[in-house]
Amino acid sequence: MIKYAVNLIKNSFHPLQVPDSANVEHGQLVLVRTEKGEEVAKVFAVSSCISKAWEKNMPEALPLIRVLGQKDKEALAELNFAEEEAFKTCKELVAQHNLCMNLIQAKYTFDKRKITFYYTAPERVDFRGLLKDLTQVFKRVRIDLRHIGVRDETSILCGNGLCGRPFCCCTFLRKFDSINIKLAKDQGMPITPGKISGTCGRLLCCLNYEYQNYIDAAKDMPPIGSGVMTPDGLGRVCTLNFLSNEISVKTEDGKIKNYKKEEIEMVDGDVNIEIDIQDTTVYQEQSDYTVDIKQLEDDKNSSTGNV
Repeated sequence: MIKYAVNLIKNSFHPLQVPDSANVEHGQLVLVRTEKGEEVAKVFAVSSCISKAWEKNMPEALPLIRVLGQKDKEALAELNFAEEEAFKTCKELVAQHNLCMNLIQAKYTFDKRKITFYYTAPERVDFRGLLKDLTQVFKRVRIDLRHIGVRDETSILCGNGLCGRPFCCCTFLRKFDSINIKLAKDQGMPITPGKISGTCGRLLCCLNYEYQNYIDAAKDMPPIGSGVMTPDGLGRVCTLNFLSNEISVKTEDGKIKNYKKEEIEMVDGDVNIEIDIQDTTVYQEQSDYTVDIKQLEDDKNSSTGNV
């Protein structure tokens, strides 16, 4: 049974290997050994249900080195300051070399044997000259320049989404699933960048969460434009309202009314009622935005998994 886990960069959780002689408590800062070296992490108590879920797909367990003491905490404060200075230095060198790359973060291992610079870039960057200058500044330190995607950038920097809650990628989301504009259209979302994109500039991850529910609901509803018989006579379907389980129908008298799906039946043949799909669908693209909607979809720079 796993009792404790640690939280690393990008809010990835790993079980903590605690020796019997060690005394660990929830919320403490500890030093653990990772593939990058020695890193400081926060301890979290693991509930029995989480421990049971991990048994099926166990994340990599990390060995505990020690609980941070007062001297370690002072060293950590100095390390954080050194990271800020390293970030400034690297950013200045990037500008000097006129490189098309956006520096995101500088991260030291606790023993200061390695420093990782995370950056985003629209294309491959030749940073050989930059690396040469960095080795002159950061001597006896292993330097890692790591290209990440814009989704990875947001997950590192953290923040709150449109819903007011912390970003999904900063809390529970471990893998970025592919997202395209069809997800928003099928759910009747307004196709405007400010409403369907996140801080990363890509489509909201949460568009995936309820998509299957909308697909299941659509199976029992008539397609838009189809002819139906309503309590008020023949009509054509204008819009589908999945959340209210209602269907908007334009009847022969020119009025648009909402009906429950149980109140209407599909009819064979054409119904001679004109509807304007552009006026009735709720997912129009608004003209005051000039952003290409396709730019919001995933591409090779959205996520690299290289954090």
